[in-house]
Amino acid sequence: RSSDLRQREGYRQEGGADTELHLAAARVTSPAERERRPGHPHSTTMQPASAKWYDRRDYVFVEFCVEDSKEVKIAFDECKLTFSCSGGSECVKHQNEVELYQSIDPNGSKQKRTDRSVLCCLRKKESGKSWPRLTKEKAKLNWLSVDFNNWKDWEDDSEEDMSNFDRFSESSPDSDDEKMPDLE
Repeated sequence: RSSDLRQREGYRQEGGADTELHLAAARVTSPAERERRPGHPHSTTMQPASAKWYDRRDYVFVEFCVEDSKEVKIAFDECKLTFSCSGGSECVKHQNEVELYQSIDPNGSKQKRTDRSVLCCLRKKESGKSWPRLTKEKAKLNWLSVDFNNWKDWEDDSEEDMSNFDRFSESSPDSDDEKMPDLE
C-alpha cells in the first residue's frame, strides 16, 4: 500500500533512496487548485486587461480590450482609474488600477462599453497640457500600450475633439440608425 501511495505522489525506488519524479503534467490537482489558475472559468485570481491609450487636448482616452465584458466596474478618482470586469470566452476576471500622470475631473469622465472593449474618456483637470504617458510613474506596464491609430499632434483639433466626444457620449448605438435599402 505504501508503494502505491509513493507512486501516486511521484516517488520511485532507486538504489534504496526515494527520488521525486517531476511529473507536473501528470499530477492530479484538486478542483479548487485548478480554479485558482488564471484563465479558468471559475478563476478567483485577477489579471490585468490589456489596454491602449491616447491623449487629446481636453481628454485622455483609455480602451480596455475585453470582449463580451460583464460586471464592468469603473471608478474615476482625481488621481486614479480603477477598472474591473469579467470577460472573454472563459470569463476571465480582470482588474487594472492606474495612478494617473495628472489629475482628472471624475464628474466629467465617462465610459462606454461595446462587445469588444470598454472605452473610458477621462476629462483632464488642466486641459491643453499634453500627457507624455498615462501613468504617474515611468515604469513600463506590460498590459498598457499607446494607441498609435488614434494618437496625433493636437495643435488645431479642438472642433474635431468635441465631435469625437459627442459621438462617444451617445449611449444608444442603434438610436439613429436609418433603415437601409435591401440589396438585390
